[in-house]
Amino acid sequence: MKRTILTEEHDAFRQMVRDFIERDVAPHREEWDELGHPPREFFRRLGELGILGIQVPEEFGGGGESSFIYNTIVFEEVARAGVSFGGYTVHACLILPYLLEYATEEQRKRWLPGFADGSIMTAIAMTEPGTGSDLANIATTAKLSEDGSHYIVNGAKTFITGGATADLILTVCRTSPFDPEDRRGGLSIIAVPTATEGFAVGRKLNKIGLHQQDTAELSYSDVKVPVENLLGEEGAGFGYLAHNLPQERLAIALNQVGFAEAAISHAIAYTQDRKVFGKPVASFQNSKFVLAECSAETQAARVYVDHCLELLDRKELSVADAARAKLFCTEVAGRVIDKCLQLHGGYGYITEYPIARLYADTRVTRIYGGTSEVMKTIISKDLGL
Repeated sequence: MKRTILTEEHDAFRQMVRDFIERDVAPHREEWDELGHPPREFFRRLGELGILGIQVPEEFGGGGESSFIYNTIVFEEVARAGVSFGGYTVHACLILPYLLEYATEEQRKRWLPGFADGSIMTAIAMTEPGTGSDLANIATTAKLSEDGSHYIVNGAKTFITGGATADLILTVCRTSPFDPEDRRGGLSIIAVPTATEGFAVGRKLNKIGLHQQDTAELSYSDVKVPVENLLGEEGAGFGYLAHNLPQERLAIALNQVGFAEAAISHAIAYTQDRKVFGKPVASFQNSKFVLAECSAETQAARVYVDHCLELLDRKELSVADAARAKLFCTEVAGRVIDKCLQLHGGYGYITEYPIARLYADTRVTRIYGGTSEVMKTIISKDLGL
């Protein structure tokens, strides 16, 4: 189905990303899998190409684009090639809205040029051992010094994407005591430079998939952070997190539609080439019907997320609609990729084949960014239930 949201400029950007992947990324896939993340020079290269800073304002060295479509094109090309850009999505799609919306002019001048050129990589630390999706239960503390010049941060975080390679981590802390009458109050976001004394990266967590996206445990032991690193207002952190959730969840949905489309392409190519009983697997009615089902379901998801993308660009995407997109698209991707793997037979379970990596990488999307069960709760509330 023809997509109506793309222009010639988008097509040119897509070709640039595709060429870069073929030349500078695909040949290093196995090497970066073993490393656990792309090397630092990769992110510098993304910065040089303008990929990291496409939405960063021009005065800070970015491309000044307001549309999220360019980010979507990156998702699609990465999925198509069966590679990874490591912590790109967290850095460019999750962190940037916080900096654009809540950072002071001084903070933007200090952070955004490096953000755009890849010299300052970022992450966000929300999840803690024992909190999961219940962010109101965060226990990491940030106490203001007596002279008001700095915060002292203490606590622990887990499942932090990009935590092992980031230079600056937006850390969600409790700046006032927990109040059971206002569980969401008292949370703040403080940007912690990872070179600060007392900050440490703990275990790098081994995952089923996403082997080029480092995920780590973090610890904060009397970490001294200047008050100038407070993002926005003290105590307003929970509201900031909620405000940025629609883009985060739509990014996951868009990513997963790209995964499903890539899985179908891989399955078509494999079944046309693979022969069983002297005939291509694609010639059997079951193969045709399975791929037809996958195509119909994925195209429905594509039309839906493209519409959500237009709403996001107009700043009209609601929390509930973003939840619907994430729930629907991650479930579709799970079903489609599973069916496409089945068409590969035993080879679908071998990581040499892209379908195996898509299968492993997609499972977590029904967990992170809010579980499918949390999405259903949000949607139910929107229905008045």
